[in-house]
Amino acid sequence: MLLPVNSKCECGHQNAVGTVLCEACGKPLEEQLMKSNEPLEMRYDGVARRSQKANPDFLDKIWNFFSSVKIAIYLIIITFLGAMLGTIFPQASTFISATFNPKVYYSEQYGLAGEIYYFLGLHNTYSSWWFITLLVMIGTSLVICSIDRVLPLYRALNKQQIRKHHAFLKRQKATYSGQVTDEPVQWTKQYGEALKKKGYKVHIDESGTALLAEKNRFSRWGPYINHIGLILFLLAVLARSIPDWNVDTYVSITDGDTVPIVGTNYYVKSDGFSMELYDNDELPIELKDSGRVKTFKTDVVLYECAANCGDDFLQPELKEVKEHTILVNDPLRYKELKLHQFDFNLTPRINAVSPMIINKETGESYGPFHLTMVDPELYYEVGPYSMELIDKYMDFSINSEGEPITLSSSPNAPAFIFNIKGPNLAEDGEMFMYFPLEKDKVRFSQDTINRELANKLEIKVDGMENVDFSAATTYLNVRIDKAVKFLWIGAFFSMLGLIMGTYWQHRRIWLRIDDNQLTLGAHTNKNWFGLRADAAYALKRCGIELDPKSLDNGGHKG
Repeated sequence: MLLPVNSKCECGHQNAVGTVLCEACGKPLEEQLMKSNEPLEMRYDGVARRSQKANPDFLDKIWNFFSSVKIAIYLIIITFLGAMLGTIFPQASTFISATFNPKVYYSEQYGLAGEIYYFLGLHNTYSSWWFITLLVMIGTSLVICSIDRVLPLYRALNKQQIRKHHAFLKRQKATYSGQVTDEPVQWTKQYGEALKKKGYKVHIDESGTALLAEKNRFSRWGPYINHIGLILFLLAVLARSIPDWNVDTYVSITDGDTVPIVGTNYYVKSDGFSMELYDNDELPIELKDSGRVKTFKTDVVLYECAANCGDDFLQPELKEVKEHTILVNDPLRYKELKLHQFDFNLTPRINAVSPMIINKETGESYGPFHLTMVDPELYYEVGPYSMELIDKYMDFSINSEGEPITLSSSPNAPAFIFNIKGPNLAEDGEMFMYFPLEKDKVRFSQDTINRELANKLEIKVDGMENVDFSAATTYLNVRIDKAVKFLWIGAFFSMLGLIMGTYWQHRRIWLRIDDNQLTLGAHTNKNWFGLRADAAYALKRCGIELDPKSLDNGGHKG
């Protein structure tokens, strides 16, 4: 773009360097633009923008990069492509158990394609540095694009001069020139009254012979309100990476148990699971006696931890906050937390055991003592022995580094580590790992049990009558999304901006009368047919009847 050497207009207004049309009278300031007969480019009313600097420095170049609409489109396309790649295979953070090695999982499940997918880091696409960087760049582009354009536009619309230059009026897409036979002041007022009936806000200068009629200026801010909505939307997406802002996990709970909801400050108790089957008369013939499930539900109580939260050795202080019957499509909702009925399991699970301590050297046995799986006591006195619970694992396993871990909060393979003190034991006690299930003892004993103590003592259950099995297990889907309300707010502003910019148009009509010679120009960002009709309607009310199409630039000249 060629920039004028002197940005001061003949009307006396001093424009910023880079201004194409005078902010006051609208006269073209570029020599080449002044000589042309083409309709004027009215974007931002010709006001200078920072991104149009003639000699940009380093910061200006960065500003220019992000203020480019073309760059913003490229960034959006690249982000969409990256998001699409992230859907080829399941994302590790959402669909793969934390105990699995993602590298091994993708290789075993998807072969070479899975290995490449993992190598490129696409298994964690939406939390990867490059995806987040793209979102930040899009947000930066939206902010800079908006500032680069909205400030000049605001300045232009607030500095509008009523009496515009002849060159400005004649170079609009809708124009009219002709003689006015009536008194110019009276004619201008009459024309303004006609436009007011069309909803225009009319301004007449002090001489009474120049007019500016404007309608729906607010629609010009629609794209920028849309940008605000998109920025809020992007910030909400990024906020999901904040710890505890986005939780999507599962918890299993047996009837009567109270279990913590991992990643939150809440506990949930099951007051009972129930299931209803369809009666035979409710089923078609081919499905009779099939035992089809009609509905299943769980009565739960939600607690909020008030003290001793997350401490395995202190009883948490719980405060009841809500009771609810969870159905498949009727989750428990409390603040940002939602608990969905996901699945159930009627297979019995171990709930508690009453084992004995056996001294292998003397053959004496002591006990039994009652040990619950989910919420065990911390201290036990069994005969001459005292036992302190050091650690527990509900679903015991050993990771690739040889360290003990728990695969879930369900007692699928429970294990307990005790420090036992008593006869013929060290003064400070000795560690013993107890597996209630014999199959787990066989699987893990060689690596995990203190062999010397295992030769002296044994902890075992004497008969199935000392084992308590639970009747049902309910699986609940735990969802927390603190960012979702901001997503909705962003979506609201974005839609509001789209509606403002789509269904309304900023219409402006200028005119001036010099020696009974009328010059009229009109501009809108879209819907020229409506603008022409408005201008022709007002002319007709003032005694000038013509075809609205004749207002097109190059049309009727009176």
